[in-house]
Amino acid sequence: MKPGDHPEFFRFPAPEGRSRESTIRLDARGRFWHEGAPVEHPGLAAALASWIDRHPDDGRYILANGYDWTYFTVDDAPYFVRSLRVEPDGVVLLLSDGTEEAWAPETTRTGADDGLYARVKREARGGPYEAKLSPHAQTSLGPLLVDWDALGPAVRIGKRIVPIGRRFE
Repeated sequence: MKPGDHPEFFRFPAPEGRSRESTIRLDARGRFWHEGAPVEHPGLAAALASWIDRHPDDGRYILANGYDWTYFTVDDAPYFVRSLRVEPDGVVLLLSDGTEEAWAPETTRTGADDGLYARVKREARGGPYEAKLSPHAQTSLGPLLVDWDALGPAVRIGKRIVPIGRRFE
């Protein structure tokens, strides 16, 4: 059994002489930073992206690997859609943590920078989370776009037309 399997894992104190606060930051473009310098090692960056979670008590973003955890700062969204794949029955999102999931276009909104954000990991512990579509992923939606007069931009997925880009809380 890993320490992370213990029901009180997130309530254990930090190791002696340590803090649960960190200088790790995820910027608005999906890049990790530590102590003001970018995380250059691709394996470490991928690991950090796969450890994103929320603390069950206070909802703050944490990195948890099953053995330890720490708070970190998220400048924008905790996940990013790196690319997407259009399939006959829908769209599959490839997320920054290396996972894939079906896109629910009705959860998509426009952010302050006009970027698109979708809700992802709706069933995950701590979810749902926001994922910002990269410029590449956003452009890849082009073939699905339709202009639906009353509702503005929308996507056609199969026989469904779903408005996108609405703001949500």
